[in-house]
Amino acid sequence: MAGRHPQPGAPVPQTATHFYEPKDGHRLPHDPFNAIVAPRPIGWISTQDAQGVLNLAPYSFFNGFNYKPPIVGFSSLGDKDSVRNARATGEFGWSLATRPLAEAMNASCAMVPPEVDEFALAGLTPEPSRCIAAPRVAESPVSFECKVTQILQLQNAAHEDLPTWVVFGEVVAVHIAEHLLIDGIYQTAAAQPISRGGGPADYFDVRPDNLFKMRRPG
Repeated sequence: MAGRHPQPGAPVPQTATHFYEPKDGHRLPHDPFNAIVAPRPIGWISTQDAQGVLNLAPYSFFNGFNYKPPIVGFSSLGDKDSVRNARATGEFGWSLATRPLAEAMNASCAMVPPEVDEFALAGLTPEPSRCIAAPRVAESPVSFECKVTQILQLQNAAHEDLPTWVVFGEVVAVHIAEHLLIDGIYQTAAAQPISRGGGPADYFDVRPDNLFKMRRPG
């Protein structure tokens, strides 16, 4: 039946494909790359500059990259305030963007001058951190305090510098709301995290009924 989705685990029928080389354009109404590499966890990054001016910005090019020590990183398309502040101070905070905080997260996306405090703009509370100077989002149930390990400028296949920087940071402190720990196990869905999808406005949330378990072999 047209438009019917295959059941999980069912063979996917082979269909015609849309092929393109990114250098020539995708020939679609919206770039599909972000929609394919998705949903992406949101790095809600908090920093402050050398004068103590606060900055809060969400980055959907964000993820974890190492266990011991735990290292996270975010990618900035442009040398923006978050990158400059992290470079100048050697630290940044991360706070979990959740469904109840989605509107506040979106408000913190606003393109505003460096002197504007996005915490105040989004109606959020800067909570003092324990191990770094940059605050975390008090309303968020989970936060990391991070110290910068590397800042890399990306290059293309021709080894030409791109106006994109990836900031990596070691997580030196973690804050978790106790109601999210059941028998010592962190409950991912209970935190109601949101992730960025494709298109100009698509987001996804994580719900308990999406859970399935599968143990590694061996």
